[in-house]
Amino acid sequence: MRFRLSEITPTRIHNAVLRRIKDIPDALSWKVTTLANDNRRRLAGYHDIHCGQRCFIMANGPSLGAMDLRALAGEFTISMNRAYILYSQWGFTPSYYVCINELVLEQFADDISQLNMPRFVNFNRRHCFAGASNEPMYLRVGLGLADRFRGDISGTVSSGGTVTFACLQLAYFMGFTEVILIGLDHNFVEKGVPNTTEVRQQARDESHCHPDYFPQGIKWQLPDLYRSELAYALARQAFEADGRRIVDATHNGKCQVFDKVDLSRFFPTP
Repeated sequence: MRFRLSEITPTRIHNAVLRRIKDIPDALSWKVTTLANDNRRRLAGYHDIHCGQRCFIMANGPSLGAMDLRALAGEFTISMNRAYILYSQWGFTPSYYVCINELVLEQFADDISQLNMPRFVNFNRRHCFAGASNEPMYLRVGLGLADRFRGDISGTVSSGGTVTFACLQLAYFMGFTEVILIGLDHNFVEKGVPNTTEVRQQARDESHCHPDYFPQGIKWQLPDLYRSELAYALARQAFEADGRRIVDATHNGKCQVFDKVDLSRFFPTP
């Protein structure tokens, strides 16, 4: 069960039903439109292009903002959501970018449109990028009651309650043999019913890698840590069943799904 009984409220049920009704036009568009068919061909070009290689998935916990990541400049990296506000601090641009959260896409589409690496965003917010000269690729996020790890992202992906799960599905599709997670603090200052949309009241964002990550007045959704743990377990199972692995090099991260490693082991001192 991905839901705790205490979190199943009439309001949450109503919102879930309404979201699925609103999703019907997008679901149909994903199956029949020229945009969707062209998009699937673009996605197919990334299948298994990184077989035998490793990548670093950069989650957006506070620990990420305190890390010296210059050593990752020559590595394959996947960043997400609002991490781009730290690119200048890192001194490099990550290899790939992923965002499936509809609120983030609606509020920061202009920023995302300026990014130059391959970008993968939620098909349901394709209108935010319509007509762009460097239109991103689209992922179709399924709305099933049970999350599944999708090895083929040209169909659908499961959100697992976190964009990091989408990144793991992308990394698998690309063929990466080893994935190293960083910034997966798995701990938020804010508490409440998961997926509840709130307008940020605090001047500083203490739950992400930069104090202006979600600035005051921005809409965001409370995390669903329980659901994401279940999803991460699915990712670990899928990778290990195929002879691959995921490890967690987050400094003081709270997620217990993956084996913990020290980031320095990947960059031995000469």
